[in-house]
Amino acid sequence: MERNGQSEAISHSLADEQGHQNLEAMKAGMFLRKVRSRSWKRQRHYKLQEDCKTIAYKSNGIKMTDLFKKIFSISDVEVVREGHQSEALLSVADEFPAVRCFTLVFRGRRGNLDLVADSAKEAQAWIQGIRALMENMENMDESTKLDQWISDWFLKADLNKDGRINFKEAKKLLKIMNVDMNEEHMADKSESGTLEDQEFVEFYKMLTERTEVLDLFQDYSSDGKSLSQCDLEEFLREEQLEGEGSYEHALQLIDRYEPSDTARMNHMMSVDGLLMYLTSPEGSIFNPERQDLFQDMSQPLAHYYISSSHNTYLMEDQLKGPSSVEAYIQALKRGCRCVEVDCWNGSNGEPVVYHGHTLTSKILLKDVITTIANYAFKASEYPLIVSIENHCSIEQQEVMALYFRDILGDMLLTNTVDGVSSELPSPEALKRKILLKGKKIENESENPTGEVSDEDEAAEINKDSPPTNGKKSKQNLCKELSDLMFCKSVHFHSFEHSRTSAKSNEMSSFSESKAHKYSKEADFVLHNTRQLTRVYPSGMRTDSSNYSPVDMWNMGCQIVALNFQSAGMEMDLNDGLFTQNGCSGYILKPEILCKRERLFDPENPEERDDYHPLLFYVKVISGQQLPKVKQKEWSIVDPLVRVEIYGVPLDQAKQETKYIDNNGFNPHWNETLQFTIHTPELALVHFVVEDYDKASRNDFIGQYTIPFTNIQPGYRHVHLLSKDGTSIHPSSIYVHIKITEL
Repeated sequence: MERNGQSEAISHSLADEQGHQNLEAMKAGMFLRKVRSRSWKRQRHYKLQEDCKTIAYKSNGIKMTDLFKKIFSISDVEVVREGHQSEALLSVADEFPAVRCFTLVFRGRRGNLDLVADSAKEAQAWIQGIRALMENMENMDESTKLDQWISDWFLKADLNKDGRINFKEAKKLLKIMNVDMNEEHMADKSESGTLEDQEFVEFYKMLTERTEVLDLFQDYSSDGKSLSQCDLEEFLREEQLEGEGSYEHALQLIDRYEPSDTARMNHMMSVDGLLMYLTSPEGSIFNPERQDLFQDMSQPLAHYYISSSHNTYLMEDQLKGPSSVEAYIQALKRGCRCVEVDCWNGSNGEPVVYHGHTLTSKILLKDVITTIANYAFKASEYPLIVSIENHCSIEQQEVMALYFRDILGDMLLTNTVDGVSSELPSPEALKRKILLKGKKIENESENPTGEVSDEDEAAEINKDSPPTNGKKSKQNLCKELSDLMFCKSVHFHSFEHSRTSAKSNEMSSFSESKAHKYSKEADFVLHNTRQLTRVYPSGMRTDSSNYSPVDMWNMGCQIVALNFQSAGMEMDLNDGLFTQNGCSGYILKPEILCKRERLFDPENPEERDDYHPLLFYVKVISGQQLPKVKQKEWSIVDPLVRVEIYGVPLDQAKQETKYIDNNGFNPHWNETLQFTIHTPELALVHFVVEDYDKASRNDFIGQYTIPFTNIQPGYRHVHLLSKDGTSIHPSSIYVHIKITEL
């Protein structure tokens, strides 16, 4: 795997002459301005490395002969935006034209990189070049991706860039990669005392030989050398429970994953082919049939869980953190279908968005609405609900109404007659529509001033604090804004009042504490079969932490709003639930939470008519290439795996394996964990890998969350994610799943 050859291959894959020129320009290096704000602009020298996978950069003042110290990978870039598509670049729009500006958006919570080139031509070289390289990396098969990953590590160790590393460097590198090794392991075929890059790849593959997969292969191979089509069919039927049509399925898998042309022609699969299948999306624990849109989207909105964000404008905490349109972009790109906009009077008659009465920064409402218009339907075509907290004067409310109408245009749902019908429309009927949710004037003939009670919203504004002197505040509402509200915010009186008087488009909001209080009442589940309910975090969570959404989902609450900017178990669960069904942001609630004639009680799931508990066995077999969590050279992780079940109270459970001492590279546990699942359709399974520490809290390594109903049985890989929910390829754990009736 020569680096120059690899570069030429990538150049060739970029096809046209322009693509080749872009690549050469990037490899030659270029000065670009890095912009953080109107007052912070610095020149940096950026250069594509010979591997065509990483970009190095250094400050203007450093000598050109010095090594580039700072590097980021093309695989870390999620998207390249052209023009003034960030607050930093908008702030310098009068100084630098859009054709010279672009933004690199990184995966996870890493900040964006805003850059300005000296010319439009240079900007396009980087924009088109990075996009082409990203596409090239996306199209690699798993085997090539692994080779790339190994090569990346080799390049880090090859400090003098001569294409070889000595034993000491190799040992140091492998410790960083969580491997311990002895000199006799070194595969120095050239007997030069060093490893060249291809030797290092072979050496690495020797160390990573999957004996547990080889044993499985031998169990099903008729001749001990390969899996015939019949052998593979038997494996798929007996272990993977892919019984129907598995003969044809076996042939498809051989064609798709077998690297040997000879074996493929003879309808055989080698151990390498089996490993490629097991590590592919088809061999994943997540049933691929449920990753695309598979649910009925024609039921009323109240029958769906809706991915929902709280204080969407915030990047950090809700006391002094920055507000940014980038927070809306990130939430919408993650499939969020309900965003929050807190509107306050701004200077020069321009409404602003921020967390009122705090030190959080302010952004213009018109910029927020423009961002929503641009990104509303990039991740999902299903309706977007915009929840509005309105604290503006009549004059600025008129400006709000004007912006919503003019900027959103045809996307804005305007047929907002009270009541709509006995039920809300379906996600399918509302495709590519934006629904505003907020206060509405009750009845214009009876209330000509447009005065509305602010009691429910006041509770939301003050985040659980009671109104001053116990008095209910009032607010005058602009008719033009009121008329745009599709979902009407109403004060919650009682479940009985809701049952007899509520219109289908009326929605109440509950703080997490109030929602927990009402969850003790059986009517809450029934209420949520008819009405949309929004739940939001307590105002005491000044650090923008989150509550567990599971208890609210168990009650059928649709809009369980979380602080998307705060990583942690709660967002893991949210991501896990909404990863299915095409990442559409809408998940059809289980039938037990939609039927009005049969009331489901999460506290007593065994009382349901169709109660069928399941036994869930997870054999945690091994781990692969777990990331290092402590950067000290001598430190290697001591990993353990914990499996946590979230769902109805009877299902809440967690078990963990023992820890493996000093091996994050290829640890073997071979431990079986067992759970009883009483309500499978509400259960989520959370895999957590940690570095054991007897003296302090364990360090997080990786996680993965999956709805129980989406789990594939058999031998599967769990591909681990970071705290931010982004892939940490090739890290995984290898498990065997068995599900039986109790």
